[in-house]
Amino acid sequence: MVQNEMTRNGKVSVNVGTIGHIDHGKTTLTSALLRVQSEKGQAKYKSYESIAKGGIVRDKNKTVTVIASHVKYETAGRNYAHIDCPGHADYIKNMITGAAQMDGAVLLVSAADGPMPQTREHLLLARQVGVPHLVVFMNKCDLVEDAELLELVELDLRELLREYGYDGEKTPVIRGSAKQAHDDPTNPKAIECVEQLLDALDRWIPDPVRLIDKPFLMPIENVYSIAGRGTVVTGKIEQGMVRAGDSVEILGLKSATATDVITQVESFGEVLEVGNAGDNVGVLLRKMAHNEITKGQVLAKVGTLTPHHEFEAEVYVLKKEEGGRHTPFFDGYAPQFFFRTTNVTGSANVMGGVDMAMPGDGVQLKVTLKQPIAVADGDRFAIREGGRTVGSGVVTRVVD
Repeated sequence: MVQNEMTRNGKVSVNVGTIGHIDHGKTTLTSALLRVQSEKGQAKYKSYESIAKGGIVRDKNKTVTVIASHVKYETAGRNYAHIDCPGHADYIKNMITGAAQMDGAVLLVSAADGPMPQTREHLLLARQVGVPHLVVFMNKCDLVEDAELLELVELDLRELLREYGYDGEKTPVIRGSAKQAHDDPTNPKAIECVEQLLDALDRWIPDPVRLIDKPFLMPIENVYSIAGRGTVVTGKIEQGMVRAGDSVEILGLKSATATDVITQVESFGEVLEVGNAGDNVGVLLRKMAHNEITKGQVLAKVGTLTPHHEFEAEVYVLKKEEGGRHTPFFDGYAPQFFFRTTNVTGSANVMGGVDMAMPGDGVQLKVTLKQPIAVADGDRFAIREGGRTVGSGVVTRVVD
């Protein structure tokens, strides 16, 4: 019998990922983690080029990550599914998709540069989509000769963590060089920073609580057509369980809800008897073509969810100093709303007898979306316009 990925080797499964500014070394660190653990038989090594596959090649040493890439490795006590998130401002919406799946994150900052614009935006979005815990990796420390400068960068980072609601005092901050660890994976001194990082992940990020007993729900991250097999949709199971033979609905973003049957569930190339909440899986569907499904829809147990156009929400409008708007917005404001793996345009009206929302305000909004999505009370979302995050909110009441 094929056992579930979550328990087959007696270890807890945890979803983590790397976030941070472009060029600070996220993909290099991800590759270094795999290389170091592969030397112990606890990972299959994937090269930098393989992890960054599908990115934009800038030169032989650098590829700009565009989509979130998934890898896995183990420690003595855990299985880690690791998401390497894009850092480039143009691909923040794909970073949101990755962060929405995390139980914890590694915030990576170049010691040579310190915190940068995407560092702040990623922190904000990590907090907004509900990433509960962070570990900080100060990369490229080998390029900084001044020990006092390293101390200043760490102080800046701890202040930044406090600013965005994380524990600035106790959060582990690991110093090192991802490139040195990657290039010399059997050198104890070179890989010490990776060992410290893995230990910090084990200690600082609590075992996640999985919503196994709720109806199956999985936001769709990607859709693939596999020759001779059919359509595969991938994502992290948000709640519930799924197995081959289950009927599911595919809903949101389209006028009609479709129904299909799952014929196989896989995780990192291994067939699962059951996919549980928290697992990153690929689900093979019996009949639907890949062009009938789109990223941002959800798979759900039949009859448990309904797409909606309208909802009310409590929203915080970011100040200019936080990277948000410089001016207020008024009724009819039409930004993009980001939920889970989807983003959709909608119009917002300010409630409570107020006709505008100022940067820095907390306001109640009634939102009407152009396309229906699976949304429920308590769901968190980000508001973006013009390539920047301008607000964050939580649904207080679904209207239609």
